[in-house]
Order: sequence, then structure tokens, then C-alpha cells
Amino acid sequence: MHTHILGPEAVEWRGVVYKTILSSDTSGGALSIIDNVSRPDTGPPRHVHSDCDEAFVVLSGEVAFEVEGQLVHRGPGQTAFVPRGAEHSFRVLGHQPARMLTIFSPGGFEAFFAEMAENDYSIPGDMEQIARIGAARNVTFTGPPLEAERLAHIKGGT
Repeated sequence: MHTHILGPEAVEWRGVVYKTILSSDTSGGALSIIDNVSRPDTGPPRHVHSDCDEAFVVLSGEVAFEVEGQLVHRGPGQTAFVPRGAEHSFRVLGHQPARMLTIFSPGGFEAFFAEMAENDYSIPGDMEQIARIGAARNVTFTGPPLEAERLAHIKGGT
């Protein structure tokens, strides 16, 4: 994938393209919105945001979300909500990329993605640095990404 998918302001980190479409600066800290496109069979390590709620709006593709150990499938036009303090992850299903809007409330976490892209950190190779940067933004990484094996029964799973 390339950043041209979302325009010149987008950044790419490990095959995911991110574009901040509403910054916490613009919203007075109330929220931030990230437009992002993720490749199939990708997703973040399990993690917890201690200071913000997170909502995902799936625009295209199929995504499995895990929130506090519960799996849900979401497709275009559907949402997933993660309350602050809840361990979560997701994985893009099927063979097509997924495009989502990710909303953080309050805002502020959007700078994490730009820093990851700028330094081209890798998972798991640079997890120590990623965890340190995440901790400064009130996120704790708690485990590996969502495993494909857990998703065989979900529509679109591999």
C-alpha cells in the first residue's frame, strides 16, 4: 500500500496507511479521527488505552475485533466500540484491505502513528521502544496480535 490511497498528508507504517482527518488540536482535545487502510491478515498487538475510548467505523472490508476476550465481526457500515481500560485488538479478514475511521475520545493518540511511521518501528523487533512510546501516550501493550486460528468461524476469516 502507498500513502497516495489517502492523500499526501497520510503516513504509512508497516503496511497500514493513516491520515488524521480531525486532530485533537482542532477539536480542543475532545476527540481525534484517523482514516486508515489496513492490509488483509494484519492488526495491532493486544493493548489497553487507559485514558480514552476508541470507536471504529468500518468503511470497507471485513474486520474481527476482540474486546476483553469477546470476538465480533464487523463489515462496511458497522462499528465496534472499545471503552477505556478494555484490552482489545483486531484483524483484517479475507483478501481485501479494510478501511476504517478510528475515533479516540478524548483525542491525542493520533501522534503515535506518525511517530511509528517516522521511525519505521517493527513488531515484534522494536516492541521495547514501541511500548515506551505507547506508555507516554497512556497505552499498554498486553499481548500478541489477534491470531488467525481464533477466527476460523468468523465470516471472511482465513
